Amino acid sequence: MRDDWDQPHGPASDTRDAAPIEKRPILIVLHQKHSVPGHIGRTLQLQGHPLDIRRPRFGDPLPKTMADYDGSVIFGGPMSANDPDDYVKAETDWIGVSLREQAPFLGVCLGGQMLARHLGAAVSLHDQGHVEIGYHDIIPLKSAADEGAWPNRFYQWHKEGFELPAGAELLATSPRDDFPNQAFRYGETAVAIQFHPEISYAMASRWSGYNPEKLRQVGAQARAEQLRDHIANGPIVRAWLDRFLSSWVETGRRARSLPSTQRRVAA
Repeated sequence: MRDDWDQPHGPASDTRDAAPIEKRPILIVLHQKHSVPGHIGRTLQLQGHPLDIRRPRFGDPLPKTMADYDGSVIFGGPMSANDPDDYVKAETDWIGVSLREQAPFLGVCLGGQMLARHLGAAVSLHDQGHVEIGYHDIIPLKSAADEGAWPNRFYQWHKEGFELPAGAELLATSPRDDFPNQAFRYGETAVAIQFHPEISYAMASRWSGYNPEKLRQVGAQARAEQLRDHIANGPIVRAWLDRFLSSWVETGRRARSLPSTQRRVAA
């Protein structure tokens, strides 16, 4: 995985001088044999969390409880949250374990679409076949400010988008009409994002280099533009990611320590 991390790594938290806090593993769910968790995995490790990487598509089981974890992340992939495959349904259903236990959950692109589907919202293609590929603007809302200021530009790679589930809080939208819902929070600890803050230069280079046909779609940036924009925007996104993941874990710690009657429970 180290080959997929940019240099320099940015201001990830250094916990060596902090008061000792038990850092439990983060469950990482990936969808291809060669996939890596990129800067999300790197940042979580620098913050002291072991990674438990599983690929249910290839037979890995998912835990029956999140009691031994500080959170879970379901990443993206070329499949759809609407696909009938058993592992897609199993992952989507499993999200309920995190929601019921108030364990931090982060859905990235496909993972966010799975959360939306779990909550009864639609996931669909753009009606004119548009996509978002490369760096695109988003509009962070005031509801996102708990983790500090969000960047207004993230790397995207998707052709489907999610509707906002009932009871969810929209965190970011888009200045364009193509995919208006860019991020939402459900309950205290579940977050879905449409974009890819985990992307490294190597990943952006590989994705754009291996899929030239996708770059001809409406809404896709040219490969050279993607790589140029990553150099400009990557450090900003990585600084935000360090703050966001730290806050995400801490919010889960607080939520799980409350008596059940005081929690804003997610169904």
